Order: sequence, then C-alpha cells, then structure tokens
Amino acid sequence: MDKIIGFIGCGNMAQAMIGGILKSNLVSKDNIIASAATEETVKRVQGIYNIKTTTNNVEMASIADILILAVKPNRYESVIDEIKDDVKKDVIIIGIAAGISMEYMENKFHRKTKIVKAMPNTPAMVGEGMTAISLNKEVGEDEIDEVISIFNSFGETEIVEESLMDAVTAVSGSSPAYVYIMIEAMADAAVMEGMTRKSAYKFASQAVLGSAKMVLKTGVHPGILKDNVCSPKGTTIEAVASLEENGFRTAIIEAMRVCADKSREMSK
Repeated sequence: MDKIIGFIGCGNMAQAMIGGILKSNLVSKDNIIASAATEETVKRVQGIYNIKTTTNNVEMASIADILILAVKPNRYESVIDEIKDDVKKDVIIIGIAAGISMEYMENKFHRKTKIVKAMPNTPAMVGEGMTAISLNKEVGEDEIDEVISIFNSFGETEIVEESLMDAVTAVSGSSPAYVYIMIEAMADAAVMEGMTRKSAYKFASQAVLGSAKMVLKTGVHPGILKDNVCSPKGTTIEAVASLEENGFRTAIIEAMRVCADKSREMSK
C-alpha cells in the first residue's frame, strides 16, 4: 500500500495498530505518522517504532491519506473541529471509539467524507486482534480492501452493519477484560491448590488460548467441545455443574448486556 497512515492519539490501541502494520510490512515506517498531546508521548512512540511523530494534529492530518482517530470518545468533537478544514479531500477517516457513530463523524466534518467505524480490541498488541468495521457509501471497493488490510495486519476483520457495533463492543471490544478476570480466578484457585503463581498463570492462560483455538480451527460447536471433556462421573462435569449452579453463564450474558447498553447510551 502506498498510502500515508496517520494516527491522532498514541495510546495502547494506536500503538498496537502501528506495531501490527509495521510487522506485516503493509507500509514502510516512513508512511506512518502519529500525533499526541505531549512531547513526552511522541518521543516515546518515535523511539519505539521509529515513525514520524508530532504534537500538531493539523500538520499530521493535512498529509494523511488514511486518518485514524485513536482518541477517547469525549475528545472526538474537539479533534474533528481542529482538523476538519485541513484534511485531504479524499481522506478516509477511521473512528475506533465506542459510542461514536458514522453519522456523528459525517456531521462534524460538514461535507461528504469517507468514514469507517471500527471496533478493534487490545489482543491486537500480540497480533490476535478482532475488529469489526462498518463503512459509509463514500468508501470505494479498493479503499475497503485497504482498510481491511490495515486491521488484518494485527488479527482478523469482519464487515458488519453499524447497528451491530454495540454487540461487537460487548463480545470482542470489552470481552478481553472478562477473560482476564477468569484467568486470574483460575490462577487463584490453582495457587490455593499449591501451584506457584507463575505456573498458575501459564497453565490458565494456555488453557484459554488452546480452547479458543479449538473452536476456531475445528468449527465444532463449543457445547460439543465442552461435552467431549465431560466424562461420566468425572472431575470436569462436577466443575461445570458448579459453574451452572453459581450462575457463570448468566453472569457473562448479563455483563455483555450491560456493556452493549452502555455503548448505546454513549452514542446518544
């Protein structure tokens, strides 16, 4: 790809994306530029990734062909107001914040603009991200491929209807936190049984990783994979029964419901 990719914001997600793009050789380091609010941040990011950095959003936005808004939702209005008169005519704007709709971004730019709504997640940092994208009608077919190639550089990407973005936030955007809690709890229990903390985290984490790969690689329904582990009168079915008795499944469903509700509330 021979495009300049710009980032406004250099937080964890932006850095995960930058790292993935560079590792995949999608573009050279000279084709990536990032801006941040402080000199300390831009110097740190420049030192890690050896890319162009600046504290001047307008300067960066004026040269980017694909511009990724990697700031918190409450900063979108001020950032767009700052750059809207200086972005390129054919720039592709990618918003990655929960609760920020394509319509919101379109209205803030006050002209026809190529808009992408994306919801990546933090496993992008290790090349295992899951991203959903929605695109407005101004984005062309070739440009869709370019956008997908960016997000595929650090994981998997699916195009979804924007109306599903709240569900995406719940099932992949926020869900790493649920998984970390489960891993931490599993490790705590293993430590109670005498395992060292270091070993406990390794065993729990690898079990989660392997189980997820089983679902993805085999295509077998998770319920069947669960049944396959549960021997009659065995240890696993006892554990599963305890999880059900304590509302494990319901707790996850409820957590995702409130997560999606919060995402909808933020977009109002």
